[in-house]
Amino acid sequence: MTSSADHSTPTREQLPLPDYDHLPLGSLAHRIRTLDADGLTMLLEYERSHGDRLPVTELMNARLAELHSGAEPSGGSPLGATPEKTSGPPVPRETNQTTAAPTINPPSQGDPTNPAQPR
Repeated sequence: MTSSADHSTPTREQLPLPDYDHLPLGSLAHRIRTLDADGLTMLLEYERSHGDRLPVTELMNARLAELHSGAEPSGGSPLGATPEKTSGPPVPRETNQTTAAPTINPPSQGDPTNPAQPR
């Protein structure tokens, strides 16, 4: 295993998951399964030098242990689609501004239930 003393910490542009900083933990757990030990080590070094979030480092260390025990990276690409990054529902291009407001009837003059008005 490579230690962080052997080389400098990778930059965001060098990461094997280019959208790493925007992945929620659940998605990250699936995406790191596509990485080999070298790619995962690079990602772990980046995390330790930037966020050092305990749940993330524990997740990566557990996966790294699996790889060292003989597990293979899963199929698929770490650059694959990211369903967690949706832009939301489509925005209507045109709205109809011709709808008239509801008609408001003026109050009747001399309403006996309104003491402020003359009778």
